[in-house]
Amino acid sequence: MSVPPGTSPARPEPARPERARPEPAQAEPARPGSAGSRAVPADADSVRADVVPADAVRADAAGPGFRSGRRALLRASGLAGLVAAGTAVTTTTAHAAPARTTTPLQTSTVAELRALDPKHLTDGTLALVAGHTTPGDGGTLTARWNAHSTTPHNGGTVLTPTTTPPKGRWHQLHQGTVDLRTFGHHDPTHPADHALDTLLNDPTVHTIDIHTDLLLTRRHTTTRSHLTLDFHHHTLHTTGIEPNTHDNPFGAVLAFTGTPTDTKVVHTLTAPMPDLSDLFEVGDSGAFETGQWWALQTDVVSGTYEREIQRLVQITEVVDGSHVRVNYQIGWDLAAGRTLTWTRVDPVQQVHVRNMVFEGWGEDEMTGSHPVSYEYAVHCDVSGIHATGTFWPVIMRRWCTYFRTEQCSLANPKSVTYGGAGYLTQQIYCLYGHVEDCHTSNARHLNDFTASAYCYVTNCHGDGDDQGPFVTHGQFEHDLVFTGNSGLMTFANSGAAWGGRAKRITVRRHACSWFVARVKITDLTLEDVHVQGKKSLAGSGMLWVNADGVQLRGCTASGPLIVSQASALSARPNVVADSAFAFAAAAEITQANVTAPVHLVRTTLAGVAGAVLNGTGPLVLDGCTVTGSPSAAPLRVAHGDVTVRGGTVRDSGITLSSAKDQRLRVDGTTLTGSNEAAAFFARTGGARTVDWRLSGLDSTATGETAHLLVTDGPNRYRATGCAFTGGRIELRPAAFADDGSHLLHASCVEDGTVRTALPDEGGRITHTAGNLRL
Repeated sequence: MSVPPGTSPARPEPARPERARPEPAQAEPARPGSAGSRAVPADADSVRADVVPADAVRADAAGPGFRSGRRALLRASGLAGLVAAGTAVTTTTAHAAPARTTTPLQTSTVAELRALDPKHLTDGTLALVAGHTTPGDGGTLTARWNAHSTTPHNGGTVLTPTTTPPKGRWHQLHQGTVDLRTFGHHDPTHPADHALDTLLNDPTVHTIDIHTDLLLTRRHTTTRSHLTLDFHHHTLHTTGIEPNTHDNPFGAVLAFTGTPTDTKVVHTLTAPMPDLSDLFEVGDSGAFETGQWWALQTDVVSGTYEREIQRLVQITEVVDGSHVRVNYQIGWDLAAGRTLTWTRVDPVQQVHVRNMVFEGWGEDEMTGSHPVSYEYAVHCDVSGIHATGTFWPVIMRRWCTYFRTEQCSLANPKSVTYGGAGYLTQQIYCLYGHVEDCHTSNARHLNDFTASAYCYVTNCHGDGDDQGPFVTHGQFEHDLVFTGNSGLMTFANSGAAWGGRAKRITVRRHACSWFVARVKITDLTLEDVHVQGKKSLAGSGMLWVNADGVQLRGCTASGPLIVSQASALSARPNVVADSAFAFAAAAEITQANVTAPVHLVRTTLAGVAGAVLNGTGPLVLDGCTVTGSPSAAPLRVAHGDVTVRGGTVRDSGITLSSAKDQRLRVDGTTLTGSNEAAAFFARTGGARTVDWRLSGLDSTATGETAHLLVTDGPNRYRATGCAFTGGRIELRPAAFADDGSHLLHASCVEDGTVRTALPDEGGRITHTAGNLRL
């Protein structure tokens, strides 16, 4: 409907039922609640005059000027649209109310609303409140009078008149979103714990909005689902918070927990269950229904906590009378005879916390505070929490499935030495999680996965990382992916009591000062991982991996590459490709427990001054670059089968050092320079056979350096198509005296090379025919 030019937008047209505006010369009839009928309260302090603007309530302010000020106030409080549509409003703080109200009342504050005499209120009356304590303070609300309600007053969503009648309450009207300012909380001066508990316990509330800094002094535990708490980047203070209980990282300020039921199913497998299976034998499937959630765990393998499965899973299909399918593919083989325990759970679902600044309080496990924890929770996300000074993890999770933690940070927690303290986030028995865009400074761990699977960590970074931002606990974690992160990284390194195991972990585009995955890590994949040591951290610069299906591509380390072996479950080879590593003097590259084959492909090993490869399994150097020093010992290699294909070796060489038989195959490799031993290829003594197979070797020695120095036997030697420049060849007769020895040195070129020792030719020895000596 259009408004004629020159006509006030508030003036109703004649056809509308509202009361027409009186002419200026005509006195306006007195209305209940207006200046003409104001009731004076018996208690003059029942309405706080100091918090109500005088120009908004003065009886002598009636008139056009007052109406203009009133409209401005309503516009500021967001109520102008409703008033313009024909709302009748009160203009004073009078206690009396209309006997019958068909349009909303309006009061400046909650105190004014509560001061209205309930005897004059009609059931269903609506009231618009311009602020909780003062108009425009953000506590704007709409309330409806319920004449039959006996709900206790809570200061925000339920308001009892100041006369406290047995029945009759104002109920805040909302669409599921409630602002804590409607409870009168505008700053952290007074605790907001009661208001928060009220909203947590109200199933009609799905969003709690916090638009000011806040103080909470209690630890709030709830089983609520379908709720969002948005702090809108304001600070949550916890000064003087109540004590926590001992060793309880779930004693957060906001703790959300599902409920395990008394329903349990325990079943022992009658047949093996292979890796990556999602079909579970349960005995009698009648106890299960599609859609239910169960906490599933296997019996202990050994030790204290070793269990392959501890997950919160959902039944996706009841397959037959004895099998169910769940939303999880296991990561470890289970043998027949293993026992699985199922506990049905009513989880917390869809509870999110967002945009909080958190200042921790207290100094230890009892007094310290941290913001959020989840247990038995599904689809519960956290974003935008920025914490300082916390004790336990900022975001603590256990038995959680499907979640995201993103854009969170932690700086300078209270402790980085107390077990479990100083984390940004820890996940225990968790599934399908994603941690993204997070940061820590001087913290213990940015992210910890314990007994968790199928989770991602993306673009997260830690500085002051000496305690290790990225870890797994070693309790059978599997199928974890880390991409684009930075900070110290260590996997399955918490001790044997948890199992020290992890499987199928992938790390891509990572930078750190230390990378350690030395225990039972199976099928570890590293791509574009760069380790740079720093003076403040002893032992930094190392990249230490387990030779159980480990594969490195495009990696570097300023300290040593260390390969050890603690497990042997993988079917794939151990490969280090297109990478580069530096070594300190006498570094151990492969440890004696490495029995699996190790392949180094197109990889640079720099500074191998006296470095040792003590493994016993096959070793392949394919297209590698090895550099040592003229004043340092060559590589000492104990591997039983050594293959060197192509590549270059400068100022180093290979001394075969095993106590058992060895075989060395060299094909198309280039050697130059010298070393401390003055020999490129040599062996240690002992009654063992060494098999030398040299083909296409191009060796240039400095001074009297020996291309070959073989002094002990027995030996089986074959060199064909090789080129030797300078230096000498020393193959002593004693090294070939055994009946099992032989020597074939043929089709080789020797340019300025001195033969300092060779056995006489005979049936098993030939070294003159077919060679070109220059």
